Amino acid sequence: MERRLQAAEALLARVSGQDALDTAIRAAELYMTAAAQALTKSEAKHHRKRCQELIAYAELLKTELAVPQTVEDAVLKGASRLHGCFFPPWDRDPNDADFERGERAQAFTDEADFSLSATQAETFDGWKRPQELLEQRGSKLEDVDLDAELFQTKNQPCDLVQDITTDCSVVAGLSAAVNVLTGKHALLSSIFFPFDHNRGRPRYSPLGKYVIRLNFNGCLRKVTIDDRLPTSNSDRALYVVDRMNESLLWPALLEKAYLKIRGGYDFPGSNSGTDLWVLTGWIPEQVFLQRDEVDINHIWSSIKAAHDAEDVVITIGTGVTSPEEERIAGLVGEHDYSVQGLAEVDGRRWLLVKNPWCVGLVWAGGWLTANPASLARSPGAGKGPQTQQPEATDQNTNAVWVSLEDVAQNFESMYLNWNPKLFPHRQECHFKWEMPQAHLKTALAENPQYAISSAKGGLVWILASRHFQDAEHRILKGRTSHGDTMAAAARQLGFMSILVFDSGGKRVQITGEQTYEGPYVDSPQTLARLDITAGKVYTVVLAQDDFPLPKYTFTLSVFSQNPVDMHPAVDAMSHRREEIGAWTRRSAGGNAACTTYFSNPQYRLSVPRPTPISILLSTDNRDIPIHADLVWGHGKRVSSVRVRDVVVSSGEYRRGHVVAEAPMVDAGDYTIVCSTFEAGQQAGFGLRVSSDVPVTVAPIPADAAGRLHTPLAPLTLSESVQQRRLPIYADWLTKTTAAASQGGASHGHGGSLLIRLSVVHGTGPNQVVLAVSGDGEFLDPRVAIRTPEFDIEPRRAHAEGMWLVIEGIGMHKDGHLLKAELFSDSPVQVGAWEDC
Repeated sequence: MERRLQAAEALLARVSGQDALDTAIRAAELYMTAAAQALTKSEAKHHRKRCQELIAYAELLKTELAVPQTVEDAVLKGASRLHGCFFPPWDRDPNDADFERGERAQAFTDEADFSLSATQAETFDGWKRPQELLEQRGSKLEDVDLDAELFQTKNQPCDLVQDITTDCSVVAGLSAAVNVLTGKHALLSSIFFPFDHNRGRPRYSPLGKYVIRLNFNGCLRKVTIDDRLPTSNSDRALYVVDRMNESLLWPALLEKAYLKIRGGYDFPGSNSGTDLWVLTGWIPEQVFLQRDEVDINHIWSSIKAAHDAEDVVITIGTGVTSPEEERIAGLVGEHDYSVQGLAEVDGRRWLLVKNPWCVGLVWAGGWLTANPASLARSPGAGKGPQTQQPEATDQNTNAVWVSLEDVAQNFESMYLNWNPKLFPHRQECHFKWEMPQAHLKTALAENPQYAISSAKGGLVWILASRHFQDAEHRILKGRTSHGDTMAAAARQLGFMSILVFDSGGKRVQITGEQTYEGPYVDSPQTLARLDITAGKVYTVVLAQDDFPLPKYTFTLSVFSQNPVDMHPAVDAMSHRREEIGAWTRRSAGGNAACTTYFSNPQYRLSVPRPTPISILLSTDNRDIPIHADLVWGHGKRVSSVRVRDVVVSSGEYRRGHVVAEAPMVDAGDYTIVCSTFEAGQQAGFGLRVSSDVPVTVAPIPADAAGRLHTPLAPLTLSESVQQRRLPIYADWLTKTTAAASQGGASHGHGGSLLIRLSVVHGTGPNQVVLAVSGDGEFLDPRVAIRTPEFDIEPRRAHAEGMWLVIEGIGMHKDGHLLKAELFSDSPVQVGAWEDC
């Protein structure tokens, strides 16, 4: 039986998820049987107690593993409201009858508030329906086929541009996605209602009502709009228009639906990857072109065939630029451009790049005025780009062919939106994320974490998508209205990334050992591409930096070539205890080399029986290096730490958070010391101790913290003077401790100084030692050396004499400078150093 119990415990330490739950239940049953068969009462008691612990652990696993559908439904429902509007999850396609207008029915009017920017408001001339716009252009409605006039036929070319709207990312995205919306994939047919499937184009709605299916806040959602568009009292346009057909309506209605969920026509902008994720549901990926590790050859090989097959939509964006840089380069700063085509001729690779502005700057670098394929047949083929003023190309007046190298040099990001049908398998989970207390924000302990594995392995894409919420929108608009650039405003929303650990699907607490780390982005989406090993269980962690709001909701989507198992990651250990503390003016003792090390916050850890231990120390000040030691201190306050005293250490001092882990700790009482690198560094912290058995953690009273500090005169020990003493007195009974350390550079070379501190009464054969440092051993003074506590009894000290004695070995002839000090409850008096 004992062998079976050990095997069950060993297996439990290796498995996770449902396997861990099943193993815990089986192990509990084994312990129950073992208790019944036990030969002694103590053995039976031990087995019953372990059985109860395993049952409790199994219940915890059930809670962590079971993400009830009602919880996910609640997340999706809670994310359905934005800007006072309700956007329900998509449940069915509308019927054509939903858009018919009865004899007495009035045209549908959407009561949502579409705000305008100050510039837009200056020219605003009211909301007008398509019929009014046609009449303004001189059309007679009785002669117009509204279906044909307002909705172009399949594959008819269009040139989408923006004017005084601020949504360049939306228009660039729509412009780049025209082919997938109306071409082979015909995405528009599943997005836009009503739709004429026979003619492959949207239908005119007599009711003036349109329903757009958009993908945001965790699912496909229903967005209902009317057909009124904001008009201008000038020749400027307040919505996206097609220069090939200014009456074309579906792009303007898609734009309106999108802007309804993003807060209005004064929407300060986003990025095209996010916009197309919402508009099309295609997987967004952001490639940072200015990173050193970017391989443009790899980028080209991954996008060329996919673009030719219409399985990827490409847009590119610039970063922050000065007006002078914009004038010279002909590129607008913080602006998204659409990629209308790709071509490769004579080894040169070209992108047809279009500025979505109606009138605006055009790329002034190396470019071509015609399709590179036509130049391959010309006498000048292969001699590089032309240099005269660009002209219209491929029916786009703002588009020019730009080399891949120039794109990589002059643009900051490439946004790729991939066809999700490239992946046979897809699954999603929806969850809330409440920001942890300040001291845990830099750690990962409270972050969303999921165990992911595949029996067959292979390619897996993981997309984290942050749901839109009104509070973020207010931050974004507030910052841009005060003159901030879009990049500066976006930074106010914080950054996020995906980390992946090879940790068997168990929860992790800190960064440092991840096998994959994505870039930290200010976008609401971030994508991780993984090639996972068959059968291996990974832990996927969502990380954040400077998220400003107290809570968020998210969706994690997994796209894969083979089936993938995904469930919430579970803690590596079944029990956890937490303490909140602080390094204050009195308790920030610094590292072990500081004489005030003893005043650091310390905790008694009581372990009832052998268990693995994990100690997480995390602070609310990410600039302070911190450290944790578990030492053989018998649960008492320690004054100094030697290597042999340490059970486990968190390693080098590290900013923000550290972990100390021991694979097995014997039963007993231990001391945990929490320290900053420098004395006096103040911050709050949290201490979390995880274990496989219940342990207790309690603060050790700071009996030395806050004591009076009496610095002593510096002294020197050398080959000729190896021992010195200093008399000490007090007027009343006083608890005291003494400390010494090397005071600076040695006066010469050679020697390896070791010292010992003693506190003695009397002299000669009557001398009595009250306290000695290091259990009597000589120690290296580069780390502060302390005596245990001792009492100064005034009468005895005056009668017999009381001295602090410092003696050394391994000294060179020029001497070593030392500094010493006393820490006491009450004032003490000292004399001068003297030879012994």
